[in-house]
Parts: sequence; C-alpha cells; structure tokens
Amino acid sequence: MRIPCPYCGSRDSQEFVYRGDASKQRPLVEPSDEAADAAFFDYVYLRENPAGVLAEHWYHAQGCRNWIVVERDTRSHTVIAATMAAGGDL
Repeated sequence: MRIPCPYCGSRDSQEFVYRGDASKQRPLVEPSDEAADAAFFDYVYLRENPAGVLAEHWYHAQGCRNWIVVERDTRSHTVIAATMAAGGDL
C-alpha cells in the first residue's frame, strides 16, 4: 500500500507506524469519577472495526517523522486523502 505523505510524497506503508482511528476523542477524566473512569476504559480498550472509509493516524517513522491523518477505505486499502495532523488531533 502506498501512502501519500503531504511532506515527502507517495511512500510505501512500511515507512509508517499505524496508530489507529483518528476520530476517537480522549475523554476528560476527573479523579474519583466512576462514569469518567468507565468512559476512559471504553476509549482505551473498546474499538470498533468498521468496514468502509475511516480516518486513521499514521506516523512517518522512516521519513519526515510527522503524524498524518490518512482517509482510507478499509475494504480495499484505497487511500482517499492524507493531511498533516494538527497538534490537538493526537
């Protein structure tokens, strides 16, 4: 699979490290809040496995060392778009 790095151009996926779903948002956790603890547990351990288009975080470890958000169809591995990840996205 080729990933179009916005900085380096099209590269083989072996140069990248996959982090996961870019759409999940980390919940705010307050000390001794059981509901927040349950939400954080869900965030860390429970993952969907959707078939279709998904935004994912990828780290270009053997290139520019930047995080990018890749929009990819998980059924065919077709890359639709790739953009630099904003600092708040990670």
